[in-house]
Amino acid sequence: MSNKSNYGADKISVLKGLEAVRKRPAMYIGDVGKRGYHHLVSEVVDNSIDEALAGFCTEIIVTIKEDGTISIEDNGRGIPIEIHKEEGKPALEVVMTVLHAGGKFDKNTYKVSGGLHGVGVSVVNALAEDLTAEVHRDGFHYKQEYKIGEATTPVEKMGKSSKRGTIITFKPDHSIFTHRGFQEDTIKGRLKELAYLNKNLSITLKNEVENTSVDYCFPGGLSDFVKYLDGGEDLIHNEVIVVSKDDIEVPVDLALRYSSNYNNNIFSFVNNINTIEGGTHLSGLRSALTRALNSYANKNDLIKTKKNEKFSLSGDDFREGLTLVLSVKVQEPQFEGQTKTKLGNGEVKGMVDNVVYDGIQAFLEQNPKVGKKIIEKAAEAARARIAAKKARELVRKKSGLGSTTLPGKLADCSNKDPMQCEIFLVEGDSAGGTAKQGRDRRTQAILPLRGKVINSEKAREDKLLANNEIQSIITALGCGFGEDEEDPNSFNPEKLRYHKVVIMTDADVDGSHIRTLLLTFFWRKMKSLVQGGFVYMAMPPLYKIKQGRKERYAYTDEERDVVIQRLESENESAKINIQRYKGLGEMNAEQLWDTTMNAETRSLMQVTVDHIQEEETNVRFRELMGTEVEHRRKFITEKAKFATNIDI
Repeated sequence: MSNKSNYGADKISVLKGLEAVRKRPAMYIGDVGKRGYHHLVSEVVDNSIDEALAGFCTEIIVTIKEDGTISIEDNGRGIPIEIHKEEGKPALEVVMTVLHAGGKFDKNTYKVSGGLHGVGVSVVNALAEDLTAEVHRDGFHYKQEYKIGEATTPVEKMGKSSKRGTIITFKPDHSIFTHRGFQEDTIKGRLKELAYLNKNLSITLKNEVENTSVDYCFPGGLSDFVKYLDGGEDLIHNEVIVVSKDDIEVPVDLALRYSSNYNNNIFSFVNNINTIEGGTHLSGLRSALTRALNSYANKNDLIKTKKNEKFSLSGDDFREGLTLVLSVKVQEPQFEGQTKTKLGNGEVKGMVDNVVYDGIQAFLEQNPKVGKKIIEKAAEAARARIAAKKARELVRKKSGLGSTTLPGKLADCSNKDPMQCEIFLVEGDSAGGTAKQGRDRRTQAILPLRGKVINSEKAREDKLLANNEIQSIITALGCGFGEDEEDPNSFNPEKLRYHKVVIMTDADVDGSHIRTLLLTFFWRKMKSLVQGGFVYMAMPPLYKIKQGRKERYAYTDEERDVVIQRLESENESAKINIQRYKGLGEMNAEQLWDTTMNAETRSLMQVTVDHIQEEETNVRFRELMGTEVEHRRKFITEKAKFATNIDI
């Protein structure tokens, strides 16, 4: 039998140097879109942060330049420039051009580091069209230039310098990236986060394109972070509880505060890396917090039950209304993958547990009034949890036996493969009826919603589960609801029956409000659906433009003007009729299919939030959907000038 494939040694490819990075960039930076584009900045900034952690850097300046480049400057020690003995090249060139080269592998140089893998700045260099590295060190200014990862000049001594530190200036290679241009808001989130995590570190973001500059420096560190996240609203106690211990193998910093609301904001970091999937440090924290508060409650007989009432306080109860930030420093962190989103070091759990338990106990003993309020808050949460559990069981009974028990108003699809199925959450029975007529019955399910769903920002689970529309959504999606320590299957995104959950509302104020309420529900109670990219918003047209037999649809005012201009250029004499749609109910089934539901012609907006935006997203939901009216008033005042076509 002949070998037609001719598979031999000559078919084995060897990617040398930084060639592997350019061949498979997503393996190193996640993707080649907006996220990966801005991740390049984070990789360079992280090197400066490591200098700060080592005690040598107090200031970082990031500058977005008009020529499409960005520079990151710090006042650390500066990358060494002397000849590397093994490589026979200046150490600067080695760091910039060789993967897995850097000081992060030497415990004496960097005791802790976020850039553990040693691929950061060399990867940036590989994916940069142009890069310049400048070093101020030992009284001199040095400079070297690179192109697509390769040095184009030697390390040049530019003259004497009274400064110290490193300046990296680069322009991403647009032959690799699909995204163009650095966005201030995207960079700002990460820099602000780093400033909170490294108290007294000054970080400045300059935008020479917009001629703006913003400075971040937080002397209170994590305490200031918590104040930013909870906004000081509906507080149970004013003082932020701080637990900090630096003189141990794994330094631990913790800040927390309780409010009377029903959600929690918990963030954990390892060496400044946001561990969005948690890990052993978060497990240790949760265990310690639950034990410490239960111990304090029992010791002081603070759990007051009503007649014939029995319950114990769980971790879920102690986390209701909690805003918390945990930061640990680990010498040799074991992350799950290059993404570094989950810590795996088993020994860290016990270390964090001990520090947090002792710290919380000490605070409560010194602040008994605060302790009493926290326990009372947890007891209320326990009662609501028990009520919610009963309600959840009712919902689960409805959804656990197959399609015959799905909501009566749901028009389900015939296909049972979640990856091929989508569900439209439609505003109103009228539009729902039209959508049912126009849909693809094989893959598209329709769930009409009556009225406005309850605001998940201001309601406990038991109240949410009493809402008929919320019940219908939970039952239809099939993946459960809420997080309950005693019930690990309460919410399981793997059971989601549709991999596209599409919010379809009218293009008016009421429609926008309903859409926002649904987004609040998904973010607060089914966050992983948003993080997984399962939630979408339908984009129905605002206008139908007709000229004779020609019909065109426009989704924005700008698009309307373009369509009109084009039709007029084709036929100046023919009259043009413009219809402004007030709602989905004005469309017939064919129009709704063509414009909003047909996968080949429709526009869907995917709702995505990456981990850098998560803190800001929590703050926005709290401000716009929470109890404080002033935040909404301020938002409306600032955005009013951009509002058009309100309630036309």
